Amino acid sequence: MILSQIIVGSMKNFAYVIGDEDTRRGVLIDPSYDLDNIVGRVRNDGLEILYILNTHSHWDHTAGNKEAAQRTGAKIVAHANAPTHKDIPVRDGDVLEVGNLRINVMHTPGHCPDSVCFFIDGLLFTGDTLFVGNCGRTDLPGGDPGELYDSFTQKILKLEDSIKIYPGHDYGSRLSSSLRYEKRHNYSLQSRSREEFVRMMTAPS
Repeated sequence: MILSQIIVGSMKNFAYVIGDEDTRRGVLIDPSYDLDNIVGRVRNDGLEILYILNTHSHWDHTAGNKEAAQRTGAKIVAHANAPTHKDIPVRDGDVLEVGNLRINVMHTPGHCPDSVCFFIDGLLFTGDTLFVGNCGRTDLPGGDPGELYDSFTQKILKLEDSIKIYPGHDYGSRLSSSLRYEKRHNYSLQSRSREEFVRMMTAPS
């Protein structure tokens, strides 16, 4: 797999360029800013970009959708509930194929209703659902701490510990992590009841 993790914008967003080495077909994840750099990586890798994948609809992850689509010819993919423009709506359990890569869609609401993670060959691209050492806030419109707890306990925590975590922002002590490490060190994944988690997420800072 070809993988580039690119820090873009003033909020330390991560954009990703992912490609299949054999077919040279690929995707972009959340190409919100610095499109010259992102498209330059695509060209250097000789990739044909089929899809622009949005982990959720917040503007700092979708601002570059239109230009990225124009410059690559790719289709925009987002959850069916996303209020932003999308060419291909997806739901939990859907699979996209890009060359030899299988992209599994995992609906993980909580940060916002249309949040999704993309699981690709042992790598989980978590957007603002899960960061290194932290998790996405739930006090923005559409945020729901109870749903975020369910997304963690019913989906993410059931995955293999060896899975690598690639978040939507550079907010942690490292650029990426493993689920094993996050289970041990991320406060948001520690064992607690749903009610305890909701209280923690809604307590005054």
